[in-house]
Amino acid sequence: MTDDPSVVVAPPLPSAGSSLHRRDFVRLLGGGIIVLFNADLSDLLGQETRTRGYPTDFNAYLRIAGDGRVTIYSGKIEMGQGIVTSLAQMAADELAVSLNSIDMVMGDTALCPFDNGTYGSMSTRFFGPALRAAAAEAKAVLLTLASEHLKTPPDTLSVEDGMVFLTSDRKTRVTFGQLAKGQKIVRTLDGKAVTKSVPEFRVMGRPEKRRDARAKVTGRAQFAGDIRPPGMLFAKVLRLPAHGAALKSVDTSAAARLPGVVVVNEGGMVAVLHTDPEAAEKALALIHADFDVPGPAFDDKTVFAHLLSVAGEGEEREKKGDLAEGEKRSVSLFEGKYVNGYGAHAPIETHTALARLEGGTMTVWSSTQTPFPSQQAIAQAIGFAVENVRVITPFVGGGFGGKSAGLQAIEAAKLAKLTGKPVQVCWSRAEEFFLDSFRPAAVVRIRSGLDGAGRICLWDYQVYAAGSRSSEQFYDVPNNLIRTYGRWGSEIPKMHLFATGPWRAPGANLNVFARESQIDAMAAKAKVDPLEFRLNNTSDKRMRRVLEAAAGRFGWKKAVAPSSRGVGVACGIDAGTYVALMAEVSVDAATGSVKVGRIVCAQDMGVVINPDGAKMQMEGCVMMGLGYTLSEEVRFNGGRILTRNFDTYEVPRFSGMPEIETVLVKNDELTPQGGGEPAIVPVGAVVANAIFDATGARLFQMPMTAERVKEALK
Repeated sequence: MTDDPSVVVAPPLPSAGSSLHRRDFVRLLGGGIIVLFNADLSDLLGQETRTRGYPTDFNAYLRIAGDGRVTIYSGKIEMGQGIVTSLAQMAADELAVSLNSIDMVMGDTALCPFDNGTYGSMSTRFFGPALRAAAAEAKAVLLTLASEHLKTPPDTLSVEDGMVFLTSDRKTRVTFGQLAKGQKIVRTLDGKAVTKSVPEFRVMGRPEKRRDARAKVTGRAQFAGDIRPPGMLFAKVLRLPAHGAALKSVDTSAAARLPGVVVVNEGGMVAVLHTDPEAAEKALALIHADFDVPGPAFDDKTVFAHLLSVAGEGEEREKKGDLAEGEKRSVSLFEGKYVNGYGAHAPIETHTALARLEGGTMTVWSSTQTPFPSQQAIAQAIGFAVENVRVITPFVGGGFGGKSAGLQAIEAAKLAKLTGKPVQVCWSRAEEFFLDSFRPAAVVRIRSGLDGAGRICLWDYQVYAAGSRSSEQFYDVPNNLIRTYGRWGSEIPKMHLFATGPWRAPGANLNVFARESQIDAMAAKAKVDPLEFRLNNTSDKRMRRVLEAAAGRFGWKKAVAPSSRGVGVACGIDAGTYVALMAEVSVDAATGSVKVGRIVCAQDMGVVINPDGAKMQMEGCVMMGLGYTLSEEVRFNGGRILTRNFDTYEVPRFSGMPEIETVLVKNDELTPQGGGEPAIVPVGAVVANAIFDATGARLFQMPMTAERVKEALK
């Protein structure tokens, strides 16, 4: 462990032949107080945990060592979202120790509790309560031990900064380290620990700097591609030219003649390996292969018609009132069709893994959001028992939902097994765009109506290939129906030519773009200020609060759109968090280019664990949201991906960043909610509404490129 709180503790390279499993965990830790969380937590964590499939069979390990340091073992991983800090804050507060005394070990399948993965803004919401309960139980254990040590009843003792002392005499005391030293005390949490209330917080709720910041800015942080054991080979794998293509023949003889090159042609995988990555790249270029490539079924321009044609039966998600009655009451009817194309995750770190086989154990260091599911997939792929595969997750350089499948880890493990050498597979940027899953192209159709009093009386909402996330109705609509066509994990993948999957708040960005654009169009028709129209049509107190908080910071002034000012408003709900955005934009009518000058984001996320971390997440969401809003789109023709690098896939740059202001709306009556995704979901809508306010042109497709804006202006 380290005394530097800025360094995240990651397991070192295991020694040859090491094989560590959870059944050996307590034995190997030696002295210290160990708390195991090994109960069915469904009651503790609530109904939402069960319905979202979050595991209820935790084994959450918390160890207090003889030197007083506390190690937290979490199956969650750190990919830039900041939970390495916020989870440590939770544990420190409940234990009554300093934050600097906490060490975090994350995403190691041999050391950490099972976790299905880090996604969906679930870490703080669902793992957080379990961790806090385990820490509270550990403190109760320490009080009991201190009572015996000091020979005084527990109710006469207080706990502060890793020390138990007599409340009436602070000099009569014992430290956590003294209590833990030389003992092996194992306690299993029963799920009934009493955690602190908000007024009792001493570490939670306070702004804390990122614990991983110094390591990352100084280059000391290790990612999967930084780990280089002796004798490691770099692998380059032959790829198909298009999705759906098949390899007809391959000639690797020229590559095999290069000195030091290892050629693998096994089970459909063709790869070349070398101790020098450039030599491996050169060898790959010498492979001659012929492929069968199917003709294009559709492309990035015709994909939306394709999705509608294969949609199948819709599924009702929300139903209230009667659509026919709503139409009868409507004095104005509105129809809108909103679409977005495919989006890439485009993380800074491409998918990377290092695999090493020693002593019958395959150890894989992988940039993954799902170490435990990856462990199972690797074991199945190489024919190993799960307990003989260990996945270690170093820092992950961005995931956004894309680093879940783990193909690179399976490839590395297969090659390590075949060659007997440590093997690294690091995708090139072109491979990243080809092999990673995409955010699916999708369509939303809305038919809505206003009555004579300017109230929404009809809402007929249909979403194709994006799911229902964030489409829930918080406006007061008496006749409401939401239908989805295609489910994640089943029908949606069949609607596409290549892999699709979660992309930071899956489906929510399009759903909110569609709903809030439609709401804006209705407000304009009713000649009502867009903020006032929203407030007139919702009685949801949380939504009203975030809208009013955003308006207060923004300095919103009432006007009917389009007002030529270039201001917009949009709001949404995601991961239990309410969020409202307001934006200022300018539009160059000659070129169609859009410049976003300012965005205010107000967010109610319940109890806030780390205000600084929460604001960073909000700012990051806004930044990434501008990408899907204005520029990010994958071009393709059939199974051929035409977008292969950042010269054709434009992500936001510092030069294009607006002034971003964040407002955390206080709500300590609500447990902590998600923070990694909510602020991204209204970005497309708020920019579209601001463009309409500036120009009178309504955009129905994302990204809203300069060409599309210029076309809309006509």
